[in-house]
Amino acid sequence: MVLLRPGSGRFRSEALFRPKSVAVLGAGTELGAIVMANMLAAGFKGAILPVAPGQHAISGVLAYDGIDALPVAPDLAVLCDGAMPLDATFAALAKRGTHAGVVVGDTGSLRDAALTHNVRALGPGSFGIVVPEIGLNASCSHLQPRPGRIALVSQSAALCRSVLDWAEPNGVGFSHIIGIGGNTDLGFGVVLDWLARDPGTGAILLDIRHIKDRRAFISAARAAARLRPMVAIRPGGRMQDPSGEADAALVAALRRCGILAVPNMDDFLAAAETLTRARPARGEALAVVTNAHGPAQLAADAALEFGLKLAELTPETRNTITQALPGAFRPGGTSVTDSGSPGADIVYAAPGNPTKLAEAASLLAGAREVGGVLVVHAPTGAQDEAAIQGIAAAAAKVKVPMVVCAMGETTGGVHRRRLADAGVPVFPAPEQAVRGFLHLVQDRRNRAAARELPPRTVLRIAPDQAEVRRAFRRARAADRLMLTQDEAMVVLGAYGIPVVPSRPAMGAEDAAYAATMLGFPVVLKRRRADRPDPNAKSGLVLDLRDADQVRTAATMLERRGEPGPESENTGFVVQRQVGRARELLMRVSEDKTFGPTLVFGQGGTAAQFLRDVAIDLPPLNLPLAHALIARTRVAATLGPLHDQPAANQEAVADALVRLSQLVVDFPEIAEIDVNPMFADADGVLVADAWIRLRADAEAPGRLAIPPYPAELSTIYDARGEMLTVRPIRPEDAAAHGEFFKRLSPEDVRYRFFSALRELSAEQVSRLTQIDYEREIAFVAVREETGETVGVARLVREMNGSDGEFAVVVEPSMKGRGLARYLMNQLIAWGRTQGLTDVVGQVLSDNAPMIAFVRHIGFSVRRVPGEEDIVEARLALVPEPVAAASD
Repeated sequence: MVLLRPGSGRFRSEALFRPKSVAVLGAGTELGAIVMANMLAAGFKGAILPVAPGQHAISGVLAYDGIDALPVAPDLAVLCDGAMPLDATFAALAKRGTHAGVVVGDTGSLRDAALTHNVRALGPGSFGIVVPEIGLNASCSHLQPRPGRIALVSQSAALCRSVLDWAEPNGVGFSHIIGIGGNTDLGFGVVLDWLARDPGTGAILLDIRHIKDRRAFISAARAAARLRPMVAIRPGGRMQDPSGEADAALVAALRRCGILAVPNMDDFLAAAETLTRARPARGEALAVVTNAHGPAQLAADAALEFGLKLAELTPETRNTITQALPGAFRPGGTSVTDSGSPGADIVYAAPGNPTKLAEAASLLAGAREVGGVLVVHAPTGAQDEAAIQGIAAAAAKVKVPMVVCAMGETTGGVHRRRLADAGVPVFPAPEQAVRGFLHLVQDRRNRAAARELPPRTVLRIAPDQAEVRRAFRRARAADRLMLTQDEAMVVLGAYGIPVVPSRPAMGAEDAAYAATMLGFPVVLKRRRADRPDPNAKSGLVLDLRDADQVRTAATMLERRGEPGPESENTGFVVQRQVGRARELLMRVSEDKTFGPTLVFGQGGTAAQFLRDVAIDLPPLNLPLAHALIARTRVAATLGPLHDQPAANQEAVADALVRLSQLVVDFPEIAEIDVNPMFADADGVLVADAWIRLRADAEAPGRLAIPPYPAELSTIYDARGEMLTVRPIRPEDAAAHGEFFKRLSPEDVRYRFFSALRELSAEQVSRLTQIDYEREIAFVAVREETGETVGVARLVREMNGSDGEFAVVVEPSMKGRGLARYLMNQLIAWGRTQGLTDVVGQVLSDNAPMIAFVRHIGFSVRRVPGEEDIVEARLALVPEPVAAASD
């Protein structure tokens, strides 16, 4: 079986991205003339069909009066005339048999026309589409892009032209340039799905103005970023949201997808330079080699300023380099560690021998302690040409990324062009080159984050969910969406987040008694049913050391009062006072695009001034929580500080994971604010918190990053052998490759419709790194050996209602009911996802599979126009809902 073979009479990605014929509608307009000129200049080998009523020819090509006059149904239609009625145009295209379009001009309601007539289109206001490999330039470009391995996906025609202008002198070529434009019909999802499968695309650049379909974007972006480096920029983000919170949520989502988000055009182009030309970072320690010490020291300073680590060379590496380059380590070229001992080195290759610079770079690249090499070259004269050739040759051979700074303009510009033509990432200034390596490191970190797949439940000890539900019911029964502080503390405590010992009290005597029970000193607070003001001190008294002080403080607070809606006097909260500790905050809020977000940072009253926070998306696990902490400045204060021992960072990370779990389990939570959370060597304690619930009519928060569905794991008895059947994970890649090798040639042909000998690394990644919201793959695993012995897959088709299946088990497991069990798991998952049909295409000579699917209820029919293929289809009848019992 082959997944997702295109059907007839519907949109096909190939028609948009690799058309064999293109109609240019409105070819007689100014915009149409530009598109026609670009099509002809690019050398498109297919049919070019200009539509221009009343004109005999456009640019020497026979023109047609209308769509119905076209001699063939074009694969792709490019609409260049904004005056054309969109609904009528799409109706005519559909009637002619065209189902893919690009709307270059501004026009009416594209989405409605596209869905009504099943003509899917990019736009409106699209830059167009360019695929240099096939000579397709259906765009408003002012240049002819050269072929290459970068795909640019943009919502701005101006940005496309700017990137093209940069690319030409820098020798950068493109596999695709795709203008999404207004993103009202076909958007990022379809485009990224195509680029993820395209073998000619090595990296993807994204310009993101707005995301129409979060689910489609996240799904496609995660799939593409697992296979290709991706860089994204969001112009206008601060104009749309001056607070920056929406931008931060987008960056968090991109990070979890494995995409590098950059803040400006300089970084966008620099990241394109390194991610498309350099090898992936093996580590994060940067070694610097130079023929000019001053510029190299600027590079080292920039690396430290950016938070990078300079490589500390081992004695063995130093000896090797010294033997090859006497005098490589000059006085003043070694950094000093915090302890005062020698640290990182700058390796100096004197300009007298031009080959030594490349030789030193190669030696550094071979050292285990080096994650990347920065070569800083300053012009010296006649020997520069040999030095540049040596650097280019070395960069092609080393196994770690090599980034080059070729300084100067008159001769330096020539050197940079030579290196760029050789595929070497090269920059004019040391700081820019260091930033290029930083992008490689950030890309490495983001890919690691994307590989983390927290399950829906990550806590070893089950939380007390019943206690949480009771707290929520009490608040709603009192007609409140905001929990009081003590209710919020109960909820956090139910999830194992340590809270400061507290007691509610209704009056002065009650408060004094509560304080005596807790032990002095204590803090007295007004018990509130609204969001507290972090600056308000009127409802808080600290350091109360006996019952009399508590009574006095309570009386004072009662007299002061705090009138206003929802802030009436509801008593007190008495807390044991916490000693010296770091003050942190945790927060959950809602982003309108990406749903629940989780914030961590500096807490206390300083929080609103320092604004030191980092954002991620739930669900979190411990590695993701530690990475979230590390992205804040306050992380540096969690180590030993003056006379305070280091705070327990494991406890901080654990609290973040537990807060994430709370949000995953209770989507009716709208907001949580935990501030302050005290952290010291013994752990963490929450001193104040509030929780707001969603109104009954408010839609529950939906996670942007779907959790790993561990709850779908089961045990299957394969006639005496116990197998674990669970959703596939990225860690299954090696076992999946070995499983394929154990299949018979006939099994391979039946499964893949071809005689594959082995799966490529990219194919294995695509099969094991999946989006659990749009597909599922169950693997049957021998836990004692880790072997995969069977796999079944169900992929949601583009229409959203059908899912296409595939199933295969290794020869030794046939006849043991495993295939039937795996299929039952697929069918059950399809029902929960709202699919109406499960379909699969089977080779007509695959008699065992045809008999198998018929036995479990599938209908089988011939596929029109395909003599060797039959389609198996099973209608998923919703299971009846059992009547609730008393």
